[in-house]
Amino acid sequence: MKNKTAIITGASSGFGLLTTLELAKRGFSVIATMRNLESKRTIIELCKQHGVETNFTYMQLDVTCAESINSFSAQLTAFSSVDILINNAGYALGGFCEEVSIQEYKEQFETNFFGAISVTQAVLPYMRKQKHGKIINMSSISGKIGFPGLSPYVSSKYAFEGWTECLRLEVKPYGIDVALVEPGSFQTNIWSKGKKIAEKSQINTSPYFSYLQAIENELGRGKGKYGNPQIVALLIAELCSEKEFRRLRYPIGKGVKLAFFLKTILPWIAWEKLFYKRLGTTII
Repeated sequence: MKNKTAIITGASSGFGLLTTLELAKRGFSVIATMRNLESKRTIIELCKQHGVETNFTYMQLDVTCAESINSFSAQLTAFSSVDILINNAGYALGGFCEEVSIQEYKEQFETNFFGAISVTQAVLPYMRKQKHGKIINMSSISGKIGFPGLSPYVSSKYAFEGWTECLRLEVKPYGIDVALVEPGSFQTNIWSKGKKIAEKSQINTSPYFSYLQAIENELGRGKGKYGNPQIVALLIAELCSEKEFRRLRYPIGKGVKLAFFLKTILPWIAWEKLFYKRLGTTII
């Protein structure tokens, strides 16, 4: 039986890197895509360490660039099948709603939302023609729960979740399965290299500056409790190996399922107070 072909965006770091390696170790033929191909050096070194360097193909892909998407789509004709797509590319933009520019919101959506749509639209014709395929969309706890100071990231993930629901209902009759993976807080670079702060919210004269510091401090205190990202890579690899997805959403991480449950049952005012208490924020 031939190896299944799995495409993953944002493969050079974080969940993408770990998932890429895990799939290769399990015998998948991985098309590892990244905006800057110089980043492939990390993957190459890891592959050599595990003896799976022959299981990779590297492609340059900027999910926000139409020309790059078109080039990527054209290259897929060289493969006998396209079995799995993992939409993983993304970053987190923080800042307060009053201060995040519309341009900054647009840039967040271009990568996290429209970028994933563009890649999916490029891959779907191949999957539909072959009458099978799996699409795994990397969401977040932020796709179900809003957080102060993260509205660009949160709103992009909320939109991503709604779009994914529609996508699953549309393509399942054609033999294509769709799932969402919703990680909580893990030790990846999404909150360091992959995080940006809106320009105005970084200025110490901002009326929200002390609020931002409280949030940053809370994130800092929690870093020691962040989970091992390898368990997310293992979950994705298991999903890739399953005959079909048993459900749409796969929350993962310490306290994630509990948080989703509490948000469902608690009155909003009680839920709100939990946030302010944790951040040490008083209400005027």
